Amino acid sequence: MTTWKEHILNTPIDLRSDTVTRPTEAMREAIANAKVGDDVMGADPSVNELESRTASMFGKEASLFVPSGTMANLLAVLAQTVAGDEILTHPENHVYYYETGGYAAIAGCSIRFVKEDETTRLGMTTPDGINRALRMADVHFPPTKLFTIENTHNRGGGIVWPMDLLRDTCKAARANGLRVHTDGARIWNASIASGVDLKDIASETDTISACLSKGLGCPVGSILVGDQDTIDRARMKRKMLGGGMRQAGVLAAAGMFALDHHFDRLAEDHLRAKELANSLASIELFDFDPASIETNLVYARLSTKAISTVGDAYEWQEQLESIGVLCYAESKGTIRFVTHLDIDDAMIHETVRRIKEITL
Repeated sequence: MTTWKEHILNTPIDLRSDTVTRPTEAMREAIANAKVGDDVMGADPSVNELESRTASMFGKEASLFVPSGTMANLLAVLAQTVAGDEILTHPENHVYYYETGGYAAIAGCSIRFVKEDETTRLGMTTPDGINRALRMADVHFPPTKLFTIENTHNRGGGIVWPMDLLRDTCKAARANGLRVHTDGARIWNASIASGVDLKDIASETDTISACLSKGLGCPVGSILVGDQDTIDRARMKRKMLGGGMRQAGVLAAAGMFALDHHFDRLAEDHLRAKELANSLASIELFDFDPASIETNLVYARLSTKAISTVGDAYEWQEQLESIGVLCYAESKGTIRFVTHLDIDDAMIHETVRRIKEITL
């Protein structure tokens, strides 16, 4: 007979990331029936359709289908800078924090930080922040060419840039001659949570990346959208990086299926994240404000008591994994839980039940 603990371990609830989503049976069917050709030759009808459709969704001239969001961001840098240029970005942005220094190692660019002030949340900045970071033209300084933002902001807690702040900050960057790139890995979540159309969000940015394999549930892929000349340069750089795919229509078909069936349902992930946050905040293990949760990321700060009795978030991550709740220690004091396509209401309730079981 299966014990309670064996049952728990055999039925893990995976809240580590929305990247763990698996294609649904209906998506697999779309993949199996995809029309394909050689994408490098521009002859894959499914890829061409996905690129045309996503360019239109964001109100841009062109789009490029690529294997990953990290590649999409790197291509945006490569297509809008030259070696020796400087990029303005926040120190918590994915392009700096999680992408193995590609901006330096491959694009040959340096980074200068812009940071939030007392009026903005972690990961955001203001027009004043742009102006403070910019330096006069001088032989000692690299030319500043690109400003990057992240929306939603991962390490900021999955927060959405307010449109007024987004518009004003991007305008300040462009007024100073900078191109603007948005890391929109979860831009779909930003649109659903804010109720703002993708075209409006993208209106002040020159390029924007968007991930298909997170909340939308595709097995692989991201897009990069922008003006035709920039995307043409990015396409060449994609080939240079080894990202030119052949019969990629099997992946593009998953993307189109996701846009049809998984975009609007992101609202369900947001509701479940809020429910999870409210429940976790009531447990003595955690000490955070559940009202701060805007999308599908729950950054749950550990209480002082939790750290003093068991240890930091890395030790608590192991503790939670032992009861089949898979999560991610974002720092020594914070655990991240992510709701997604493969998580339903029953799993949220079971997650809370399991955590209470070991903390009561």
